[in-house]
Amino acid sequence: MPGQRRLPRSAPAEQGVPARAICDFLDSLDDGPELHSLMVLRHGHVIAEGWWHPYRRELPHELYSLSKSFTSTAVGFAVAEGRLGIDDLVLDHLGDLAPAAPDPRLARMRVRHLLTMTAGHVGWTDDRVFSTEEWARAFLALPLDAEPGTAFQYNTPATYVLSVILQRLTGERLLDYLRPRLLEPLGIEGATWEQSPEGVDTGGFGLSATTEDLACFGQLYLDDGVWQGRRVLPEGWVAEATRRHTDSHIDTVDWAQGYGYQFWRCRPTNVYRGDGAFGQFCVVMPDQDAVVVTTAGTQDLQGVLDRMWEHLAPALGGEGRHADAVDDPAAQAELSSRLDAPAIAPPAPVAAEGPGVLAARRVELDGAPAGVRAVTVGPEGLGAAPTTLEVEWAHGAVERVAVGAGAWAEGTLPPPPRPGVLSGVPEEGRVPVVAAAASAAPGEALVQVRPITTPFALDLAVRVDGDVVRIDPRVNVSFENPDLGEVTGRVVG
Repeated sequence: MPGQRRLPRSAPAEQGVPARAICDFLDSLDDGPELHSLMVLRHGHVIAEGWWHPYRRELPHELYSLSKSFTSTAVGFAVAEGRLGIDDLVLDHLGDLAPAAPDPRLARMRVRHLLTMTAGHVGWTDDRVFSTEEWARAFLALPLDAEPGTAFQYNTPATYVLSVILQRLTGERLLDYLRPRLLEPLGIEGATWEQSPEGVDTGGFGLSATTEDLACFGQLYLDDGVWQGRRVLPEGWVAEATRRHTDSHIDTVDWAQGYGYQFWRCRPTNVYRGDGAFGQFCVVMPDQDAVVVTTAGTQDLQGVLDRMWEHLAPALGGEGRHADAVDDPAAQAELSSRLDAPAIAPPAPVAAEGPGVLAARRVELDGAPAGVRAVTVGPEGLGAAPTTLEVEWAHGAVERVAVGAGAWAEGTLPPPPRPGVLSGVPEEGRVPVVAAAASAAPGEALVQVRPITTPFALDLAVRVDGDVVRIDPRVNVSFENPDLGEVTGRVVG
């Protein structure tokens, strides 16, 4: 069952950590980065864990580039099995996809260069690759700006090419190759991985897993690849994969500490991490014998790490301002209370007489934005009481979405479109969502929809003027402009 407990639990004080330091970390998040979950481990024990409602223990969460660390791990297995060499030439595996007259530097590109983001490109490659139908061929056709191995450029398509190579060598998609080698030994169930139009796991993003899955993965790396007394990772792989192989040359401080094989080095000494957009972190602290995992929906990634370094890292190492107050029952009680049911508040309704906004009205939208042709609001209207939205898609399907008032209403939807180019073909199925609405003034409402296996929240600011409806959609996190552009419509019934 996804989210099942596999790690022992302990009070922080039993592992030498003051609960007050973890409370301070939680305090620092007030009006700061939005976490969806937190898990802190010391000496192999979970000493703090929480899921901010409506996010839940058993639900997987999209990991974005933290997926890269799992792809790197698969490379480690393939190397140990003699299927692949770190210094293999890329074209020895993918020569049939290369241009007829490849750049001589492409012929010198090695697997090592894909792992360390030193493939020879300067400038982002995502748009030029992921906007095509043949990602690997597009990657190999990109002009090279430097000799492979000489220049760091963060390069998600390079990780995808590793996935292509692995699938060719093993005859299995990346997720299936990892299943008996990594996932099953760690008890990871229900993980999914998006695929490219070519039918290959996306490698550099697209993996979804639970918080405890990530904690087990981090603990495996902390223990040098050994899980519950059994060697899982090849001997020596952890040290090789997580050491600094190249400078990283990124302005933000924790992205300028160097890069390994799809792992980032961190500002504190001897700390490294798997790292995904919008606050997905698996931080491994060998000197503190600790792991910290977060899932989140924030643009302030450095802010999350800054708070870890200020409050958690010293305490996990027996230092910090609470080091002399490890045994603090009051702090432990406070921590337990705060992590028992943390929550992300829905839009707050304003008490009003009568039905809410657009009660029992049908709105046809101009141009069918995001494939939505029309929306019908339930008789309660938006913001006054729980209601439903009947969503009519341009292709003819109809979905009913429950919308709360002052509380989240739960439902499911098909996988929603996401902003940016990092979007593969998802696994079949539906996505759990929550939604709530509030009305602050006559003719105005705010609807928030959260697909709760993702970092995203969609705000829809609705304004009604006679029969004209204007909607301003905005996402909480994005690689591009979070404001998605005004949508207009007309009340027709």
